[in-house]
Amino acid sequence: MALFSHPSFDHHEQIMFVHDEASGLKAIIAVHDTTLGPAVGGCRMWPYESEQDAINDVLRLSRGMTYKNALAGLEFGGGKSVIIGDPKSDKSEALFRAFGRFVDSLGGRYYSAEDVGITTADIMIAHQETPYMAGLEGKSGDPSPYTALGTFLGIKAAVKHQRGIDSLEGIKVAVQGLGHVGFHLCRHLHDAGAKLVVCDLSETQLERARTEFGAEVVALDEIYRQDVDVYAPCALGATINDTTIPQLKATIVAGCANNQLAEPRHGEVLKEKGILYAPDYVINAGGIINVSFERDYNADKAEAKVRKIYDTLLTIFNEADNSGKTTAVVADEMARAIIEKARK
Repeated sequence: MALFSHPSFDHHEQIMFVHDEASGLKAIIAVHDTTLGPAVGGCRMWPYESEQDAINDVLRLSRGMTYKNALAGLEFGGGKSVIIGDPKSDKSEALFRAFGRFVDSLGGRYYSAEDVGITTADIMIAHQETPYMAGLEGKSGDPSPYTALGTFLGIKAAVKHQRGIDSLEGIKVAVQGLGHVGFHLCRHLHDAGAKLVVCDLSETQLERARTEFGAEVVALDEIYRQDVDVYAPCALGATINDTTIPQLKATIVAGCANNQLAEPRHGEVLKEKGILYAPDYVINAGGIINVSFERDYNADKAEAKVRKIYDTLLTIFNEADNSGKTTAVVADEMARAIIEKARK
């Protein structure tokens, strides 16, 4: 199982494979870069089909956190963790306590938080074993509403750049995934007058979206080919790929999922098709921005900083137009410049 030659390995500082036999914990913690500060990034629990899938996910996610935190103007480095298991059946207090002890062993190089498959309640259990947890109940709490707000503002920025209008009234958005963030996003979009097409595995969530937002419900594999203005991926990553891109009728891809591009080259494919892409780690930074205010939490200050995502994306879009580069490449270059400046 190659690591240093892995396609997603990007000069990571530390990769930690952890196992606790008593609780059944099998997890990977990846610290990508600590130039700007301690690595901060959530923990994901997922029933990966293979260990290679888990490794690829944690490597890509941790690198994304480095760039996300840099462009958000945070004094955080980038890290991420994944727990291999089914969040519906494999959770236990012992498992999260064990995870907390392993995080604690890093001595503050990495702070974890909730992500896909993990709740703030799970993080509070791990917090009993370590202070190095973020997004805590009673402090900044669930980051999902702030991630959704940032994504909503990012969609507005993309529509503004592409069409020169400030309103989302009548704009059609296909939202893939109605989890914590996706459902909050739908509420923002509905309140702004957008028309929604949605898909999700949960019939309960679909019915809520249909009832509360008048959303049109489609099958999972039909979401890509909808006649909409915006495709908003809000589930797992890699949904922008060789199979889905030819189906897209949307002229904007802007959602809260991480690692939306299956491969970096897909950013160029989108550009060639005239599709504007909002780089995922920029548009979905609202949650980590909220967490950054945890020590002396102030919701108003957190929201004000989240709202800067709109301006950051407009800067990226304009630079991509002027340089002829993809928005993904421009965002990467901006993030690396911030990190290199800090190193010097």
